[in-house]
Amino acid sequence: MGLEACLFDLDGVLVDTAKYHYLAWKQLANSLGFDFSEEENEQLKGISRVESLRKILAWGGVDFPQERQDELAALKNGWYVEMISEMTANEVLPGSIKLLEELKSNHIKIGLGSASKNAKLILDNTGLIPYFDALVDGNIVNKSKPDPAVFLKGAELLNVDPKSCVVFEDASAGVEAALRAEMKAIGIGAEKDLGKAHLVVSDLTHIDLKTIQNLF
Repeated sequence: MGLEACLFDLDGVLVDTAKYHYLAWKQLANSLGFDFSEEENEQLKGISRVESLRKILAWGGVDFPQERQDELAALKNGWYVEMISEMTANEVLPGSIKLLEELKSNHIKIGLGSASKNAKLILDNTGLIPYFDALVDGNIVNKSKPDPAVFLKGAELLNVDPKSCVVFEDASAGVEAALRAEMKAIGIGAEKDLGKAHLVVSDLTHIDLKTIQNLF
């Protein structure tokens, strides 16, 4: 079976919104009287807002009833949305446009598989939305990676067999989700974090259609 579709995570793969998540979560932690490190922040990659908040509260040694947790998550999201509303096409990561254009011109279907509930806003602001044939985000699927639901839904919307899909991910939980969905996985980042992927590269400038097809 050959390549029919590519599914992309958003944060850290196509655009660098990870820094905005970090800044907004940091602002929230600081407002509660504590801080957390960039190393700890790595653990928040690819997991939902609710799970991220639980981890941060645990790091700060604080606990709140669910209602207060909902308020805090909404507060963080408000700050984050303000930050990403200022995003432009200049913040698209290197290699992204070139790869998306090559896939498009070769009739490979393109989907998004992201936990973000703000994915459409980001794609609109950065000018990437026209490249996508299907968007699966946190508004459609509520199961977090490593559950494969987000990628399986993407394959379903694109009307392709999961085995003919390649996933681009920067988080180990995302790579695991791709493997559980029986898809090929390309890790964007460091080999030590993404070693289970079929291929690991530092960014999308190192990927072209031929490299992807060679995975099959």
